[in-house]
Amino acid sequence: MSLSSSPVVFVTGAGRGIGRAMADAHADAGAAVAYVDFDPALAEEAANAAALRGVKAVGLAADVADYAAVEAAASAAVAALGPVTVLVNNAGISPKGGADGRRAEAPDMDPAEWRRVIDVNLTGAFNCVRALSPGMKALGQGRIINISSVAGRTYCDIVGVHYAASKAALIGFTKHLAGELGPYGITVNAIAPGRIDTPMVRGTATAANEAVRLVTPLRRLGQPEEVAEVCRFLSSDAAAFVTGQVIDVAGGWLMT
Repeated sequence: MSLSSSPVVFVTGAGRGIGRAMADAHADAGAAVAYVDFDPALAEEAANAAALRGVKAVGLAADVADYAAVEAAASAAVAALGPVTVLVNNAGISPKGGADGRRAEAPDMDPAEWRRVIDVNLTGAFNCVRALSPGMKALGQGRIINISSVAGRTYCDIVGVHYAASKAALIGFTKHLAGELGPYGITVNAIAPGRIDTPMVRGTATAANEAVRLVTPLRRLGQPEEVAEVCRFLSSDAAAFVTGQVIDVAGGWLMT
């Protein structure tokens, strides 16, 4: 089913990196966009930059792990922009506890850190779907795009077990939701980025990123805009018959 000619897009983790690129790509294509981020200053700056380009945009602060905060942000987005037809669940964290900029091993991981990663990366997506999918069902149309990771498909020695588990769970979440929501005209897909040149990735030791580059068939890190283009496809009418799928954007790294 085709989306309305003026989609309203709700992107979490939209203050920088892949989230900002995906929000900007939709905004520049004519959508109204809610830039949602844990950091209110980042959300506001991103939305203001879009508004200066003539885009209808709003910046909203929310911790996606907090359902009440998500519900408030969803209500604010609808009030400012209209019914949300595209949800991009991008917000995610990947704490690195090792001296080499890699992850803490499971036996050394703080249980509070485990809970926080699962709460943000997985429960955050559920909270957004719970808040926004009823509106899509009422419209009889919608697109939900979950940002997973190639680390959710196979072993990756850079990320922690909490991150890998949350991203693997998002794949199952995507496929199940696609079955649940398909009868209402809502598609649900996932993107699994590889090593993308973002502030979060730059927080990893240079040697670790270089090691990934050397084993990536395309011999480079990806750019946020390359993920954004796939996201735009999945939210477009061109992908109206695509649902329950996971698309790697990884340059061939960790192919499964």
